[in-house]
Amino acid sequence: MISFFTKTTDMMTSKKRWTALVVLAVSLFVVTMDMTILIMALPELVRELEPSGTQQLWIVDIYSLVLAGFIIPLSAFADKWGRKKALLTGFALFGLVSLAIFFAESAEFVIAIRFLLGIAGALIMPTTLSMIRVIFENPKERATALAVWSIVSSIGAVFGPIIGGALLEQFSWHSAFLINVPFTIIAVVAGLFLLPESKLSKEKSHSWDIPSTILSIAGMIGLVWSIKEFSKEGLADIIPWVVIVLAITMIVIFVKRNLSSSDPMLDVRLFKKRSFSAGTIAAFMTMFAMTSVLLLASQWLQVVEELSPFKAGLYLLPMAIGAMVFAPIAPGLAARFGPKIVLPSGIGIAAIGMFIMYFFGHPLSYSTMALALILVGAGTASLAVASALIMLETPTSKAGNAAAVEESMYDLGNVFGVAVLGSLSSMLYRVFLDISSFSSKGIVGDLAHVAEESVVGAVEVAKATGIKQLANEAVTSFNDAFVATALVGGIIMIIISIVVYLLIPKSLDITKQK
Repeated sequence: MISFFTKTTDMMTSKKRWTALVVLAVSLFVVTMDMTILIMALPELVRELEPSGTQQLWIVDIYSLVLAGFIIPLSAFADKWGRKKALLTGFALFGLVSLAIFFAESAEFVIAIRFLLGIAGALIMPTTLSMIRVIFENPKERATALAVWSIVSSIGAVFGPIIGGALLEQFSWHSAFLINVPFTIIAVVAGLFLLPESKLSKEKSHSWDIPSTILSIAGMIGLVWSIKEFSKEGLADIIPWVVIVLAITMIVIFVKRNLSSSDPMLDVRLFKKRSFSAGTIAAFMTMFAMTSVLLLASQWLQVVEELSPFKAGLYLLPMAIGAMVFAPIAPGLAARFGPKIVLPSGIGIAAIGMFIMYFFGHPLSYSTMALALILVGAGTASLAVASALIMLETPTSKAGNAAAVEESMYDLGNVFGVAVLGSLSSMLYRVFLDISSFSSKGIVGDLAHVAEESVVGAVEVAKATGIKQLANEAVTSFNDAFVATALVGGIIMIIISIVVYLLIPKSLDITKQK
């Protein structure tokens, strides 16, 4: 191990390393599950606490905003203070805050809880990844460990709505938060005994960069908030434009400050390494192309197939199955054929899944969707190779930096994907529906606006007015908009695969540390 780290991982046996990975996997599962489980609890929460429309948005959005803003400074904090201490502190906070939901009697209290959960998540998520880099110094073992990390990340996000739906059939909305508590207790106790400590030595750990912390938090939160606002309200409002300009300015200042620092909070010079850039681009753009398509798939299952949210979650499992099957073998394939072949090919396979939705989706059947989801899951399993590329180019002293960058790419890809492709889908839905054709039947004014806003709104208007044709055409228009968005997502992924192929050096071997 590099000398400026505490040598607490030096004597770890193979068994201890893989046992530690189990603890880290549980940590990741809880956080990724929590990102999606609230989807199921929100309707009952709204009925009980009666939050305003703005408060509902903050309940949903505050977690991702805080996570995006704090992930870089808190990963740097973990490097200096100690990754094990940071992870266990994050978990203790996650559990205690989740337990506090018992006392929630207002929307403001729930927003505060979600804010603190975001802080805890920002301590946990990058730390799990940086600890893998420190514990698994053998690149071949590390690639396998990162494959496990990738699988758990996918499973957590998919199982969130499923677990939430199962809980809400028996318990109140509070259970969507309380489910975190037993997981955190297990993780803290196991982590105390099974995880090693690692941190920068005193010679390498300099004073805290407060200006960079402020710039990072404000810049990232401002960027994510403004993109979310654009996706909800359109481009006409001036406030998001002002915020995004200020946010980008702060991020640019942050980058310049860290480039000129001898001890940067984030070593942006890592992006000069081609394989590091390839890994981060793959992470960002794959999430960009995929997230909105999966959200639309969930809506399609509920609106077109008329499934409950719980059953819709179950019907999305083919994607998780594809990831579970192929993520473990992706590192081995990359070791044999090279990451230059495997990572772009995986992204290409995911693109084929999206193309299948379009070319066999008029109308789309669930059997077609299931096949497409398996291919998307199998293809995106290659992102384990992207993680290996990022960590391969990263010295142990910068493990927290690399983890924060990768997590930020996933988060930003989610936000931008929903904003851009989600808006595209909404636009296509309105074009295909042509609500003006129903004006002669009385669908004008507010009724027309509601029907144009979403397929759910159109179905409700159709029920209220007795115009069944409106519901049928709205469902068809939504189906066509969904598969057209999948086509665009597939094209984007093909472009990504080409870019990634060109960036990765031909002779690069992920089983050998550079």
